[in-house]
Amino acid sequence: MSAAGVLQSVGLSQAFGQTTGKNPRVHFGAQTNAWTMDGKDFDSVVAVLDQIRQIGYAGFETGFTNVMNQFQSPQTARRQIERTGLVFWGVHVYLPGRLYDPSTNLPPASLYKKIAPGGLALGAKHMIFSGKPADNGAQLANKIAGLNAAGKYSKSIGLRLAYHNETAQESESKLGELEALYERTEPEYVSFLLDCGHAYDGGMNVPGFVRKHSARIVGLHLRDYKDGKQVVLGQGTFPLAEVAATLKQVRWKGWVLNEEERLDGSKHGSSYMEPAFKAMQGAFFA
Repeated sequence: MSAAGVLQSVGLSQAFGQTTGKNPRVHFGAQTNAWTMDGKDFDSVVAVLDQIRQIGYAGFETGFTNVMNQFQSPQTARRQIERTGLVFWGVHVYLPGRLYDPSTNLPPASLYKKIAPGGLALGAKHMIFSGKPADNGAQLANKIAGLNAAGKYSKSIGLRLAYHNETAQESESKLGELEALYERTEPEYVSFLLDCGHAYDGGMNVPGFVRKHSARIVGLHLRDYKDGKQVVLGQGTFPLAEVAATLKQVRWKGWVLNEEERLDGSKHGSSYMEPAFKAMQGAFFA
């Protein structure tokens, strides 16, 4: 039975604010890190997007290096993306640690001011930042100021900034870094893509954090762990059903994105992303 059929049969449409099977409050997306792609060959990117759509995901997020070669002449690439039927939910700015701006621990303005308009031209809805954890209070204050500045710029061109916690360290920080970012950045300019897996790996009560900060969260990354190692979503100990229940209770509206990347760099593509999608369906619509 389709997700829409399950919704109808168990009466969850109202809980998700869903009036039709095509308009749920919660949308499923895929991070493309599970696949091998070549940003110099955009056909390889589109081929991955076709697989994402075939599985059943409604949108995608991808690293900026996969699309930046299209920024100078985006029209053809945008049409190719639109033909897949997927929402381009976000272009992600992740860098090796040494390349972050040392004054903010974030992507440098010289870079994101190129990526934001390029991503927007391709149809992206969000620019996503990762960053380095802060080591002290002064770094944390600078990071907060840097996020506000980047968010203000992003909003000025019509793109929404979402910060993504890249490591478990941000949630287990003695500085209370992740909590501080949510509490002290400007809601007008900065939203969040909460990586639930990294937060869970850092010992966070993810359902409780989601409940407290749902108004600031526009998207969630889902990943799962078992015995300290990442496994396919639904096959570990991550509290997927509890997170889904919490989102229903607070009537949250946003995107839930599966990310099946692996620390060893292995790429498992649809063989991992398809069972993960089924686990998401089971948690949210069963």
